[in-house]
Amino acid sequence: MRILFACLWLLSAGPAWAAPVVLVYGDSLSAAYGIPRDAGWVALLERRLAGRQAPWQVVNASVSGETTAGGHARLPAVLERHRPAIVILVLGANDGLRGLPPSQMAANLKAMATLAGQRGARVLLVGMQLPPNYGSTYTREFQAVFPALARQARLPLAPFLLDGIAARPDLFQADGLHPTAAAQPRLLDNVWRALAPMLAERPAGP
Repeated sequence: MRILFACLWLLSAGPAWAAPVVLVYGDSLSAAYGIPRDAGWVALLERRLAGRQAPWQVVNASVSGETTAGGHARLPAVLERHRPAIVILVLGANDGLRGLPPSQMAANLKAMATLAGQRGARVLLVGMQLPPNYGSTYTREFQAVFPALARQARLPLAPFLLDGIAARPDLFQADGLHPTAAAQPRLLDNVWRALAPMLAERPAGP
């Protein structure tokens, strides 16, 4: 009888022992577009954490082609489903490629960060930049959104996801937009520098 009671208690307590979730919420740059999914930087993050026996579960909710408006629309359901402790917010590139207003992107990113915070998650904002052919004014305004929001909302910031590879055509696929598998470790390192201190903190409950 005691054994049965213990088993039932463990089953009922199971969810409380689940590893806290790191939710990666991005677009094709985080969805391993054009390369094997297990070669993408999010999969590399998962393996790095597993190798360090860190108590975290990585969930990749990135969708190729996603804009900040689309991400904002689907975020409530994603948060409800996964209840993350940390959200890595890696959106904005498609807003820039479509020439959408930086002010609109900023509002969507702020709304997503606020929503995640209200659900008990800490947010890491990952910045993006555009090539100069989009015009100096637009590229400057676009790039400025990320550090400005990080200061305003007091969010940790990884300044530029593609730092160190943006000027290297050999590290991009034929479309010139999506990094190759060889570039993924650098993407992870660009995120890791800002993420590692967050992981070192005691995970908050859902």
